[in-house]
Amino acid sequence: MGHCFTKTQSQQADSEEHVEFVGGNVHPVTSKEDWDQKLSEAKRDGKIVIANFSAAWCAPCRMLAPFYCVLSEKYPSMMFLLIDVDELTEFSSSWEIKATPTFFFLKDGQQIDKLVGANKPELQKKITAILDSAANYEK
Repeated sequence: MGHCFTKTQSQQADSEEHVEFVGGNVHPVTSKEDWDQKLSEAKRDGKIVIANFSAAWCAPCRMLAPFYCVLSEKYPSMMFLLIDVDELTEFSSSWEIKATPTFFFLKDGQQIDKLVGANKPELQKKITAILDSAANYEK
């Protein structure tokens, strides 16, 4: 199992004071091509995607990042993505991100739910409901 951590500035020579939360089964998305590849993988593997549109400067995002990593380890049947809205500005705008963090839940590339804000209980509740719904659908 991976560990969640925050990269320190000294570990990021090429970064513009960017804090990236990595670990667990969270996959950082760094380009539109990367996004398309991850969505294709999820569709192929029958996984629901949770896309976390976040920002390094966002205090609620930073607070929620370790929990997001823990969830990614707890639910390996889902794909957890992290999109930095400052790195992928145009892409994030295409998703009409108005606040960070914003979570999109996708199945076969289509939005099935959305959560705006760093609400841990609500994020957990939505994940559980989506997994329960998927389990009932497969029966």
